[in-house]
Amino acid sequence: MEKKYSVAIYPSQEVIDAVKTMKDYLKSKIDWYNSCNSVAHITICEFTIDETQIEKYKQKLFKICDTFTSFQVNLDHFGFYVNGAFFIAPNEHSANHLKPIMKKTQEALKPLKLKKSDDPHMSIGRKLIPENLKIASQLFTTINIDFLCCEIVLREFDPIKKQFFVIDTFSFNGNSQPELIQGSLF
Repeated sequence: MEKKYSVAIYPSQEVIDAVKTMKDYLKSKIDWYNSCNSVAHITICEFTIDETQIEKYKQKLFKICDTFTSFQVNLDHFGFYVNGAFFIAPNEHSANHLKPIMKKTQEALKPLKLKKSDDPHMSIGRKLIPENLKIASQLFTTINIDFLCCEIVLREFDPIKKQFFVIDTFSFNGNSQPELIQGSLF
């Protein structure tokens, strides 16, 4: 059976709780909106495959994450896209660390047809109408939160709850990739 999956970076529980508070506050002002109930995360990519294939891709995620090294991410400003997304964005230094992680993870999942994210951000709301986007940007003007980026998660979409849930976690171990050395038999 085909299932929808997402690969994402989860922040610390403190950041998850802080973002939930913001989402709940926005919901109290504009009612329900897209992603008001989703857990704070930075999306790397989404894909749909037959569930029998997921183990192969878990192995690829494990291998690539094994080579990544943990680093601090600082989220220091809000932004929005014309499609109605309102989000928290990382500072330039953090974005420059996140982008290669996102790109290498996406490359590791070839040949899957991926819905990719190239711009690291943590959504507060999606598909907001212009009026609600304006309300969000008036409610939230300053932010400065950080977390240790030390793993990525694989999430599966629950079609009943209409939310992703974590099915596996892949830690950053900082192991350099072993080089293949041409040896001699004699």
